Amino acid sequence: MSTQLDPIVSEFATQEQADSYDRWFRAKVQHSLDNPGQGMPHDQVMAKADGIIAAAERRQDGKAL
Repeated sequence: MSTQLDPIVSEFATQEQADSYDRWFRAKVQHSLDNPGQGMPHDQVMAKADGIIAAAERRQDGKAL
């Protein structure tokens, strides 16, 4: 039988669900630490994010017409 968790304390219904998510999350983090990839300079990331935001604003402005 699974242990039920208080919804005020946890977003998971059972302890088994919480443990499963914790294992999944830790594996994802460890994978990222083990395989950092090329990386990207902060300025480049921010320029890309600014472009995404600007495009979304243009789409939103177009719908308002």
